[in-house]
Parts: sequence; structure tokens; C-alpha cells
Amino acid sequence: MSTEEAKRLSKVRNIGIAAHIDSGKTTATERVLFYTGRIKQIHEVRGKDAVGAKMDSMDLEREKGITIQSAATFCDWVKDGEKYHINLIDTPGHIDFTIEVERALRVLDGAVMILCAVSGVQSQTITVDRQMRRYNVPRITFINKMDRMGANPFKAVDQINSKLKLHAAAVQYPIGSEDNFRGLVDLITMETIYAEGESGEIITRTKEIPADIKDLAVERRTRLIETLADVDDEMAEIFLDERDPTPEELKAAVRRATLSLKFTPVFIGSALANKFVQPMLDGVCDYLPNPSEVANTALDRRQKEAPVKLIPYNSLPFVGLAFKLEESNFGQLTYIRVYQGALKKGMNIFNARNDKRVKVPRLVRMHSDEMEEIPEIGAGEICAVFGVDCASGDTFTDGSLGYSMTSMFVPEPVISLSIKPKNNKDLSNFSKAIARFQREDPTFRVHFDAESEQTIISGMGELHLEVYVERMRREYKVDCETGQPQVAYRETVTQKVEFDHILKKQTGGAGDYARVAGWMEPYTSLGENKFEEQVVGGAIDEKFLFACEKGFYAACEKGPLIGHKVLGTTMVIDDGATHMTDSSEMAFKRATQEAFRKAFAQANPVVLEPLMKTVVSAPSEFQGNVIGLLQKRNAVINDSEVGVDDFTCHATTPLNGMFGFSGTLRAATQGKGEFSMEFSHYERAPGQLQKELMAKYQKAQAERNKK
Repeated sequence: MSTEEAKRLSKVRNIGIAAHIDSGKTTATERVLFYTGRIKQIHEVRGKDAVGAKMDSMDLEREKGITIQSAATFCDWVKDGEKYHINLIDTPGHIDFTIEVERALRVLDGAVMILCAVSGVQSQTITVDRQMRRYNVPRITFINKMDRMGANPFKAVDQINSKLKLHAAAVQYPIGSEDNFRGLVDLITMETIYAEGESGEIITRTKEIPADIKDLAVERRTRLIETLADVDDEMAEIFLDERDPTPEELKAAVRRATLSLKFTPVFIGSALANKFVQPMLDGVCDYLPNPSEVANTALDRRQKEAPVKLIPYNSLPFVGLAFKLEESNFGQLTYIRVYQGALKKGMNIFNARNDKRVKVPRLVRMHSDEMEEIPEIGAGEICAVFGVDCASGDTFTDGSLGYSMTSMFVPEPVISLSIKPKNNKDLSNFSKAIARFQREDPTFRVHFDAESEQTIISGMGELHLEVYVERMRREYKVDCETGQPQVAYRETVTQKVEFDHILKKQTGGAGDYARVAGWMEPYTSLGENKFEEQVVGGAIDEKFLFACEKGFYAACEKGPLIGHKVLGTTMVIDDGATHMTDSSEMAFKRATQEAFRKAFAQANPVVLEPLMKTVVSAPSEFQGNVIGLLQKRNAVINDSEVGVDDFTCHATTPLNGMFGFSGTLRAATQGKGEFSMEFSHYERAPGQLQKELMAKYQKAQAERNKK
């Protein structure tokens, strides 16, 4: 790499801030922007001045005090006379908006994981950890809320080691805690750090360590060296030589171990009290990778999708990934991470998905909802473009390369609602809103159910869908009526059944004839269906077998029991017969569908319901109430942890019983309880529920046939 390119890239950091709900992500980002000079005043998330934090730009976010959309910004941080350029994305904490975290981590080089000093590792922290591992994102950890009662940063460090199975050690030691939290000891240089000034903007360092904590700080430094020796060979040698490492050696070892994803250094502070966010920024520059240190690969479609390493040179052909879309007053705004080459205003770029050529009319850098026009952007940076029509996850190139990048992981929706506008005259705005939200958010799905003649929206949770209904009302002036939430049930077979089905129809001219024989049985993987053909001697022609497969998958879309999809079923066709003139692909497709229905009814079919991994936390005095609430909803309680003043309960609950749970939980815990849910697996539904669902479906079918 040329020295110029290397120097430019060594000063660039692309980072995300991710954590559990209410750990202080947006508050910490606000402090980062203030200390780097991007904003002149600090505003709180639920502040009395009603301005709201910079990164929560949507009115709905400011009212609810939560982050709904990830917001991007950039800032410059000067460390040791060197200027670092930081692109930063603040992400939501709720599981309902998990796609925002997913797509941010897909394009970032490093992350800051924030933990609460009181609660430590919580349910959503574990989800965020899983997402970081999926995209191999190195992270540093910031333990926030050191001024809260019961703050214990070392409990959180131990939980990272035990619950997340990741080596972690503090690189700072706090002087005092709770109301008395006043300083830190830097365990690498063994200096004391104090924050002074009205908003903690002046950081002073002294060599004097308070006598009462000196021994504890030395002990923690030893533990840091021991933890590093476990994951880094060079540090292990120093440790075995019983030599005290220099600050430079320690820093280098922390950086190596962090980049190799084996270790996370832990920083301590309190964002709300304006204390010690700057040393965490120094940590971002010291320990997180620059774009040239992260291996990003694309697939070369001209070479049978062979993986190709992307190199962040400005001089190479352009490759970028569109990772997020937003509608703005000026048209569609597309966020792009530039992996290779430079992107210039007015340049022609090609969409790898459909080979369409588009011109870049405007190129901007985002600062939450504000924009700054720029003529060009270099490799390794994040920018946004206007007027480029594309979908989330599209790859762009300059046309000379046939590269395509892998998209991000999109979880399946778990909850559906029927929706319709109150006034028919709002239909055009309703369609516009639905189309826009679908383009922006891959976890928000919409389909029209021909049977009930309703528009069904599906998403990741009640809050997710509630936010979109509210956004329609505010942004598009469309008042909507929503129906009862629907659960995505599934159907499956439980025993092997043989079938031999003949379709014979004679009308004027050529008729229909097809015979299919074989068996149907449960498939080992409950998550999918499988079609197999074991026909010998050409009893069924190859093209008809393809029609049989199509028929099987079409029949799986709508099961005979309650009209939901079929899962975990194998169909094997091993014999059949054709007719010279009457057999057709259509006849075999229909014969397979009929055979499927007949065999399905005999194979002891059952209804499956989605079970959710549910984590409830509330103050300890409400433990009995909460467990009672869960048991009423047929929950299986797997684990319960009791902390100093609160407890966490891990349970597996049927989704059907969890509607409206948030309201009930708040009422039972004086508004102090919170819970998160994510899909776990499908399990056989209770017999009574199966009967009710089947009776309801048959009644609806009978009414439909009357019409």
C-alpha cells in the first residue's frame, strides 16, 4: 500500500454503538459529538428542554425516548496531535428494530459495546454479541452509568467472560463509585485521570494514584496482563519472563488481541454525568481497526462466485454496498459503505443485482438528519447518495468488475396484524407508505390475504408494528384500523404414509391424466420441506417430475388443517404413470397437490406454534407477580437470576399468549418491568388450541363457500 493511502486510512475509524435497551447508547453518542466539537450543546434523550438528543431525529423517537432508526454521523478526534476521522452509527436497543443493528454491523469495522454498571450483561447484549460475531466485528466495551446506585463494573467484566465467553479485562480502575465517582486510574500508563470543566470536557492526568486504591489498581493491572497472556503470544512470553511490560507493549498487545476477536478492553465512565467518554474515544483510535486492517470480501460473478479480497485503495475500481435506505424530502437517500475505489459526484455506477447504470447526482455526508454536500468520498468511508433507485443490500461497482457482496442476515417476522385505512380516499397514501417502509426495512413484510381479503403486515414485535402504524398517521396523514394480531402457525406430519393417486379427467379433446405414487414422512429438519424423486425406469418423464416438485412446494404454502404453511415434511415419489396425449405438466402438478392433501390427512397431522425466548427483568419485590404472569401464559421458566435489587427471568413462551403482555407487565411492576422476546423454535401446539384453530378455519371455509 502506498504510504499516502496507508496514512489516510490509519486515521479512519468506522464504528457502531450497540447495547441493550436503555444502556445509554444515544447519550454516549451525544457526548462524543460534543467533545469532538460537532455539536455546541448537550441535550438529553428525555430532556426538560424538549430538544432531544441529536441522533434521535424522528419526533416519535423523542417522544418515546427510544431509538428507532440507526443514525449515522461523523466527527474528528485529535489524539496526541494526530487527527482521527470517525464515522459513527448509533443503533437501537429493542429486539423489534434488530435489523438496524444487523445492517450497521454488516458495514462497520469495529464497535463499542455499552453495558450498564448495575445490570451488566442483559438479554439484548447477548443478541448484539451474536450479531458482532456473525460479522467478525472487533469491539471495545464501555461500562456506563457508574454514578448509579449499586454500580459494580467488575461484575459486568466477569459477566462478559462467563456469559459472552469472551476474554475481557478492565483497562481502567474507578476512583469511587455511585455519587462519589470522581476519577479513573489508567491501568496501562498507571496515571490518574480526572474530568474537569462544566461538562467534563477538560481531562487532566497525574502520576499520583490515591493511596487507598493503589494496591487494587496494581492487582487489576496484573489481571489485565494475565488475561492478555492467555490470548496473545508476545504478552505470554513477557509474562513467563516475569518482566513488567511497558505501556507501549501493553497497548500493542491489547490492539492485537482485540483485532483477532479474542479480547475486549473495558473502559469505565458515565455519559449522563459527562465523565470519561474521551478516554473511550482514545480507545477507539488505539484499539479498533482502520479499514485496511479488516478483510472484506466480494464474490466475483465472472469467476463462479469465487471470493475476492477488496482493498481500500482510492485508485482501484469502485465497489460499494447500499446498506440502508431512507425516504427524505429530496427523494430516496441511500447509505453506501465504500469498500474500494473512490465515489465522485456525477459518476456512473452499476447495480450488480440488475446491471442498471445510475448516475450519482448528489453525494452527502450524514450528521443525523443534517447533510453536508461533498464532491467525492474515499475508500473505507461511509456516505449517502440521492436519486439512486435500489434495494437494501445492493452492491454497486463502476462497471469494470463483476463483483457482488453478500447481503446481511434478515430474521423472519414473528407477528402479523391486519391493517386498513379508515377512509378509502387515503388508499393512495397508504400504498405509498407501505411501499416505502418495505423498501427501508427488510423485516417489515406486507402481503394481501386473498381468503380474508385483508392486507397483512408482519414484523419483529408489537412495538415494531405499532411504530409503523404511528408513522403512517404522522408522515402520511393516514389513520389506520388494525385487527387482532395473528400468529404464524405451521402444520406438519408425524408419521409415514404411502400414497398412490391417479388424476383422470376426460373432457372434449385431450383430457388430464397423471399417476403419482410414493410416500410422505416427517423431515428431520423441522425448519424446511424436502422433495425427492426415486423413480426408476422412466415411469415419469423428467419434465413432469419438475412439475411434481412445483406442486409439492405449492401445496406446502397452504396446509389443509388451518391454512398456514407446512413445515418439516418430506415427499418421495418413486413410481407413476403417464398417458401419451392426456399427460401434461399441469396434470402432474395437480395430481401431486391432491396426493399431498390426501396423504397429509392420513399422516396424523399437527399444528405447530412459535415459541419465543423471553427475558423479563424487574425489581426483586415483583418476582412472584411476574412468575405468576408467565405461568398464566403457559411459559416454561428455564432460569432465574436474582441481582442486588432486581431479577431476570429466562422463559420459553408461546407467542399466542404474549399479546398485550407489555401492558400487563407494566401494571404488575409499577411500570418498572421490561421484557424482550425473540423467536426460538416451533413446537406442537396444545390439543385444545389445535381443535379451536381447526374449527375456526373450517367455519371460515364454509362461510366462504356459501358466498
